[in-house]
Amino acid sequence: MRIPGACQAMHFNIYVDDETGSALNQAVENSGKSRNAIIREAIREWLQHHGKRRWPEEVLAFEGDPRFPPFEERRDELPPPTDDPLA
Repeated sequence: MRIPGACQAMHFNIYVDDETGSALNQAVENSGKSRNAIIREAIREWLQHHGKRRWPEEVLAFEGDPRFPPFEERRDELPPPTDDPLA
C-alpha cells in the first residue's frame, strides 16, 4: 500500500571494480558515513551537475538595478535582425 506523500525508497544493486570498491570502503572508514549514504550523496551530486540544467537561484531571483531602465523599454530602438546572425 502506498501512502500519498510518503517517500518511497528505491533499491539498486551495483557492481564496482576492486579499486573503486576499496576507495569506497576507505571513504566509509574516513567519513564515518554508511556506504549507502556515500553512494546516495555521489548520485545526488552527479545529478546536480549533469541533470536538467537551470539557472542558479541568484540569477532567477535577480530583479535588476532600479537606477537603470529595463532593457525592454529600448528594445524598439534595436536594428532589425539580419539574415546572417554573425554579420
